[in-house]
Amino acid sequence: MGFGPGPFPTTAAGSLLRYTRSISMNRAHPGFTDKELRKLRSLRDPHGIQKFVDAMPYHLADTAWSPRRVLAENTSHCLEGAIFAAAALRANGFPPLIVDLEADHDTDHVLAVYQLDGHWGAVAKSNYTGCRYREPVYRTLRELALSYFNIYFNLRKERTLRRFSRPVNLARFDRLAWMTTDKPVWFIVYHLLEIPHYNLFSKRIAARLHRVDERVYQAEILGKAHKRGD
Repeated sequence: MGFGPGPFPTTAAGSLLRYTRSISMNRAHPGFTDKELRKLRSLRDPHGIQKFVDAMPYHLADTAWSPRRVLAENTSHCLEGAIFAAAALRANGFPPLIVDLEADHDTDHVLAVYQLDGHWGAVAKSNYTGCRYREPVYRTLRELALSYFNIYFNLRKERTLRRFSRPVNLARFDRLAWMTTDKPVWFIVYHLLEIPHYNLFSKRIAARLHRVDERVYQAEILGKAHKRGD
């Protein structure tokens, strides 16, 4: 019988190595099973994560699921999709960062953001066509946020995006098991409501904005999920 390092047979040494790696993986990403981590890591990069998020059906329930729950249910909305993407980015070597886009007379939108070569990109889940992925070509977060402006509108076709937040590193919530808890993660939402947001432009500029035209409106609602009865 062959032997590896130390007193363990080769098969035992291999088992010990796998066990050690498993412990290491779960220390970095506490609570996830090996199977869950393998799934997250199989997404490989931000674009792979976006493709996975896009393939999930969009749901309209008033929920705040953890990434584990999203993975199990295979469905999410904007908030859950961004939090899931942040966890997947973390599993693939990026910090788990999210940014809140704040709107007037409309709902907010949450992005999972990342940097490559000093430029910002985003992964996002949205019920609207253009409020999703961004390639990492934006020099600042303001540039990134403004890339959503022209196609960010409400049902009255008003352009509504006004402010953006600084990045929030979700590692701050590790003690609350934000990635794997069975409980709702509303504490992330409450934090986003409390942090400063920065104006994209002045109220004077906002006052002279025009509504989007019908073609833009129809393009953006392509495939939109609706509540029953809408």
